[in-house]
Amino acid sequence: MSISFPDFPSSEVMAVLAKDPIIAGIIGKGRPLQSSKSEDLYFKLLGSIVSQQLSTKVAATIFRRFTELYPENYPLPELVLSTPDETLRGAGLSFQKIGYIRNVASFAAAGNLDHATIDAMEDDELIKHLTQIKGVGRWTVEMLLMFALERPDVLPLDDLGIQNAMKRHYKLEETGKALKVRMQEIAENWRPYRTIASKYLWQSLDNMPK
Repeated sequence: MSISFPDFPSSEVMAVLAKDPIIAGIIGKGRPLQSSKSEDLYFKLLGSIVSQQLSTKVAATIFRRFTELYPENYPLPELVLSTPDETLRGAGLSFQKIGYIRNVASFAAAGNLDHATIDAMEDDELIKHLTQIKGVGRWTVEMLLMFALERPDVLPLDDLGIQNAMKRHYKLEETGKALKVRMQEIAENWRPYRTIASKYLWQSLDNMPK
């Protein structure tokens, strides 16, 4: 199941989210969501790896240098696996990220990122599938689920932006595990559209992930 754009949020979605007057108010003040769907999960994963612990601007520069190493700016898995470390270092990648990028390329080369296979998996199953790749954590997969795949009911509990937005709007004082429990309790009212609510929470802080 995915979200229909650009006519969004739909009356059906709003009928569900209106059960929570706080999130309904945030959506009412917000901007319509734009589609970010992509069937190329391999390319998105590479971008996510490069972006880890970097500013948006620096990450974009390094990713551009990386993709420019390849024909038509597309790093096919077999080409990535055969690229010397020093070439990848020259694009600005750390040795650790080179390892992670090779892990993604190997995973893709083995047929594990085939779109039909990915599309058939439920959210939890897909999280387990992709976090097999060393360097790809749960948060990264949740972002792919929410943006590239536009799965409608993902709640990224570990995301600091979502935590901060919910603490602010719902006046939460909990921290750590207790905060996540409260977040889950509040978000029960958003099912099956927790992705939508989360995107508006990010938007309310002008903190939408790229």
